[in-house]
Amino acid sequence: MKPIFSSVTIGALLLGCLLATASATPWHKLDSEQLEATLVKKFNEGHYSKKGADSCLMCHRKNKKVMAIFDGKHGQAANKKSPMAGLQCEACHGPLGKHNRGGKEPMITFGKGSKLSAKTQNTVCQSCHNDPKQMAWHNSTHNLENVACADCHSVHTANDPALDKQKVNGKCTSCHTKEKADMNKRSAHPLKGGQMTCIDCHDPHGSMSESALKQPTINDTCYSCHADKRGPKLWEHAPVTENCVSCHNPHGSVNENMLKSRAPQLCQECHAPDGHASRVTPQPGMDAFGGAKSCLNCHSQIHGSNHPSGSLLQR
Repeated sequence: MKPIFSSVTIGALLLGCLLATASATPWHKLDSEQLEATLVKKFNEGHYSKKGADSCLMCHRKNKKVMAIFDGKHGQAANKKSPMAGLQCEACHGPLGKHNRGGKEPMITFGKGSKLSAKTQNTVCQSCHNDPKQMAWHNSTHNLENVACADCHSVHTANDPALDKQKVNGKCTSCHTKEKADMNKRSAHPLKGGQMTCIDCHDPHGSMSESALKQPTINDTCYSCHADKRGPKLWEHAPVTENCVSCHNPHGSVNENMLKSRAPQLCQECHAPDGHASRVTPQPGMDAFGGAKSCLNCHSQIHGSNHPSGSLLQR
């Protein structure tokens, strides 16, 4: 027996119920579903202001955060790609409708104070920002975790912190606190001084690689700076060719060279039955195994060797 209502019909009925409920409820008391339904209706009706931004600025011109839109690219009327060259404020915030009349009909808002879901907010941004750079966004961790574009980006400003090399790391670490702690450890990449940024390695909009890396693999990411470690080598060290993070923490470590743990403990994770003593001498310098660089006193070419006699990575 065929169903009486199709999924589209049921969706339309639900939307109608939400709109009926919304119409009887004051704007400020609408929940997120009712508000989204109301805004969908506004978009479909498309009651835009004939005066554009002038209508908005009649009330909002004294708000410095609003007026800051004209300091950035989104407020450049001469730029054909800018919202200000088209529907202006309403390009992002939706049709004016009866917003400036009695009742303060709601508009689309962004950021922490918005009642709209991250997905709905992001749809507005992606109506323009839909270039190939965003192709992996839908499967990205940020999207799946309901992060809104406005959580990272600031539109009403001359300089978006998420695009500023000196500020982007602070924006990332406001959420990624573990990585922030690692960045402040004694051995770390120069992220604190702004010489490197998180987006040098990662694409916050997602990628086809793990951990949203820009390069195809972790090792390719590391080799983009550490080319001297790239193989092939005559004698290769398996963990090096497989994955740099087998030994290193790329965000920082309390150990030299960002090692996850010190030698010989790090080496013994793989080389436990290697014929060497299985202990660390109580006093440094008592033998080659426990003193100074430990295993690296002899096996100095740990990333691989091209010497004919370097099978043990000693030369």
